Amino acid sequence: MIGLVSVLLGGVGIFLTGMFLLTEGLKAAAGDSLRAGLQRFARTPARGLASGTLLTALVQSSSATTLTTIGFVSAGLLTFPQALGVIFGANLGTTSTGWIVSVLGLRVSVGAMALPLVGVGALLRLLAKGRWSHGGTAMVGFGLIFVGIDTLQAGMEGIAHQIDPGAFGGETLLGKGVLVVVGLLMTVVMQSSSAAVATTLTALHTGTIGLEQAALLVVGQNMGTTVKAALAAIGGSVPVKRTAAAHILFNLFTGALALALLPGLLSLSVAIVGEGDPAVAVALFHSLFNLAGVIALFPFLGAFAGWIERRMPEKELPLTGHLDPSLIELPTVAVEAARRAGAGIARELFTQGVRTARGLPPLPRKEARVETAGEAVVRLRSFLTRIHSPAGEEQQFARHLSVLHAADHLERFRRALKEPAPLDLELARPVADALERWTKEMQAEKGGIPGDEDLKHCAQEVGEVRKARRASLLEAGVTREMDAGDLRDRVDGLLRLDRMAYHAWRAARHLRKAAPGQEGTESSLEEEPASASLADDVHEAPE
Repeated sequence: MIGLVSVLLGGVGIFLTGMFLLTEGLKAAAGDSLRAGLQRFARTPARGLASGTLLTALVQSSSATTLTTIGFVSAGLLTFPQALGVIFGANLGTTSTGWIVSVLGLRVSVGAMALPLVGVGALLRLLAKGRWSHGGTAMVGFGLIFVGIDTLQAGMEGIAHQIDPGAFGGETLLGKGVLVVVGLLMTVVMQSSSAAVATTLTALHTGTIGLEQAALLVVGQNMGTTVKAALAAIGGSVPVKRTAAAHILFNLFTGALALALLPGLLSLSVAIVGEGDPAVAVALFHSLFNLAGVIALFPFLGAFAGWIERRMPEKELPLTGHLDPSLIELPTVAVEAARRAGAGIARELFTQGVRTARGLPPLPRKEARVETAGEAVVRLRSFLTRIHSPAGEEQQFARHLSVLHAADHLERFRRALKEPAPLDLELARPVADALERWTKEMQAEKGGIPGDEDLKHCAQEVGEVRKARRASLLEAGVTREMDAGDLRDRVDGLLRLDRMAYHAWRAARHLRKAAPGQEGTESSLEEEPASASLADDVHEAPE
């Protein structure tokens, strides 16, 4: 018996390893296209439903889809109602695992073909580069899934001769509840509802458990997928908690619906596929009760979203409110969230820069965040340094680096704003106008980043004027046409304005280069331009 249990545990382990490699390989091979595709196609709940279903069926992990969706909402890339469609679709898409196991893994002997698949995939992983290498990882995972199923079958066939299926109960209400809880715990322990479902279908195929018992276990396993979402919500922002709550409530509702309709749905499944294929019948049952949950709730999706939003009201977010720690596990999403936070910080600082350049007093604390922008930049930098973007992933690496560059320039712009040196308001007027145009264009872009040519032209002109005027001012100091105090104030004012214009331009430039769709326009590793103004060390001088 101990040997059979060991075989069973080994089969589960091989299946889990295969699922992990398949998921990670496909996600890495697809690169940023999965993120971009999900964001683009999930703009309406109906399209979100389709996207969530297809993506989950592709990567074979509803948890991956759900956690990615939670990350998108946290980063502000998807609205909460849009995310609900994806969550519903993820639950429907995860039932594809049951079909793969019951139709291919149990009915077709693919074990012999799986091992060559693992071998070829391993060679690709070791010898190829880029997407081919990641594709090799996915191929190894796909092969291991079927090796795991074969091992599970071997273990279950031995156990089936020693265990009476009736010992598992399921005829009484208490027995049904116990089986549902056992199914939920299987998902929690295995950290994968797909592995739990595969184990259940294999047990059913070998006669270890009965049809209704398998169906009850699958209901519990379907509910168990909410555990990861619940863990992701701990300490998370309000958008994260809302999305996790919606996922949990939907799965609980679907599970309750499955239990209420169990006899009818199970009989319908058996009638469709025939009594000779109980594993396929349970796979169909799994799809049917998830589809029933979607059909029942989807027409009321707006009301469902509103109900959750009213119970989890969202306060005004700070500048870095979307930088949720849970995003660190999703580098592409985390960098985009950081870019958006940087854009928000730039808007606030540039708005204050307009007032400073026009000689106006700062906005009251309740109307401006310039006093907390320093803390926001510190949090932004800290968040960016925790994200891991490998140098081999060029676009992701370049975007990550550009946002970090932008954060550095925003901090230097903030310091220039707080310097005491008086500004020449006539010279500062073009700077104020350029900053104001940028902030207005950014609001019109609705999340996009305007071009930086206006700010660049302004920074270069200010730099040229600063260089010429500084020389003439120093000459006036030598000839005693200007006293030392006035000379110091005017030179410091020129340097301050030059820093403001330069760092505003560079921050805007890097934010634009980090925006989706801008990665290939120019390298984020380019050197700082060496114009007459920028060749000097004035921008890095101690303050």
